[in-house]
Amino acid sequence: MKVARHVRALTPYTPGEQPGSRRVVKLNTNENPYPPSPRCAKVLASFDLDRLRRYPDPLCGALRERLARIWGTVPERIFIGNGSDEILTLAARAFVEDDEAIGSLDPSYSLYKTLAAIRNVPFVPTPLAADFTWNGRIAAGGRDGKVSLFLLTNPNAPTGVMADADTIAAAARRFPGVLVVDEAYADFSAANAVPLVTAAGNRNVIVMRTLSKSFSLAGLRLGYCIGPEDLIEALYKVKDSYNVDAVAQAVALAALNDLRWMNANVRKVRRTRAWLAKELARRGWDVPPSESNFLFARPPRRPAAELFEALRARRIFVRYFKGPRTGDRLRITIGTDQEARTLLEALDALGA
Repeated sequence: MKVARHVRALTPYTPGEQPGSRRVVKLNTNENPYPPSPRCAKVLASFDLDRLRRYPDPLCGALRERLARIWGTVPERIFIGNGSDEILTLAARAFVEDDEAIGSLDPSYSLYKTLAAIRNVPFVPTPLAADFTWNGRIAAGGRDGKVSLFLLTNPNAPTGVMADADTIAAAARRFPGVLVVDEAYADFSAANAVPLVTAAGNRNVIVMRTLSKSFSLAGLRLGYCIGPEDLIEALYKVKDSYNVDAVAQAVALAALNDLRWMNANVRKVRRTRAWLAKELARRGWDVPPSESNFLFARPPRRPAAELFEALRARRIFVRYFKGPRTGDRLRITIGTDQEARTLLEALDALGA
């Protein structure tokens, strides 16, 4: 059996560890520590199994209508995906020629580089400043291919730092390709880039959202994006026929019909984030301002890699990324207040 050369050579994306036991403090994959809306449970309890005989709505009409009302736009400008990761894969199909390249910030979501390798095109990083801020410039690429798709996580991961709307708008005006603003964490921040898309005149910006974080539905796998109709149409052309199953569509709609529940959970996460950042800083950690549901913090005394293993031995899971820009820090998901206290007690015991 032959495997394509570029597939043999690529390094696959490594997801965060999912321990089998629930008797752990799990702060490693940016999941919401609070449950989704009770309306989701009601949908699951009453779901008509006869619906599983039939294929689901291939265009997710009810979800697109609901999201159009939420964001003040039209359904034709909304695409629904099997998680936002599917949308990223489809964007790499739809907006990148074989002689072009994919770009993103550095450091950022490591899946982006993997997507370029899967697509068999160059990956062009745009380095962030020492404080992880971005000046709005995009590296254009070189002789191997110009960047035609730029993937911007905002707030960024793993740093948590956010670029303002003016910086993104200026970058979009200069950039000749498609700019995808990945707003997986935007509900935990004070602003978002959706107005850049819903405003008249935008031609090259797509804003992507997920229900995995703020809506507490990481296990459901549902994301969506908003963009110009021609770009949204292109995504529908290259998607799988029935990419979002009937159960996911029903549960997602229930969650989107209970924004009050989601917003209440977000407020709790933000309060804990502020408190935990203050406590870590008091212990000497370097903690950049975060607009996400995690902190990207540098310990003052022990190496991050060593501390990562020491916490894991205590069944406290955080995330560690090797590399010159990330290897001195830990990414810590914001959990409940009790989980944060358990983490701090462990750090104190470890002399960190």
